[in-house]
Amino acid sequence: MATTEMLEKVLKDINNIGGVEASAVASRDGLLICSTISKKQHAETFVAMSATMLGAAETATMELGKGIPDRIIVESKNGKIIGTGAGPKALLLVMTKPDAGLGLVLIEMSKASEQIKQVMG
Repeated sequence: MATTEMLEKVLKDINNIGGVEASAVASRDGLLICSTISKKQHAETFVAMSATMLGAAETATMELGKGIPDRIIVESKNGKIIGTGAGPKALLLVMTKPDAGLGLVLIEMSKASEQIKQVMG
């Protein structure tokens, strides 16, 4: 199975969790690798901005001596964006509905980020 196919399967599994609307794998510098977002332009903007947020969070926590964050979570009345590292080369990004339960989403994201890390080498 090709790398892209393996990543697509990981994202499809994440999207089967209740409340998850879309997901994406991006490079650490914000380039789209793979996503379940229907419009490519929206996916590219989503991953670029999310990578920027995660990078800023990492810089801030490192400067404050708190280490690298496990994840970022942005909540609004319309939903949540969750970003986490998936190894040294990739990020896993997920969009949820506002009422999505974070517990299951975070557990499955942890598993998925490990799978992505292995796939990406």
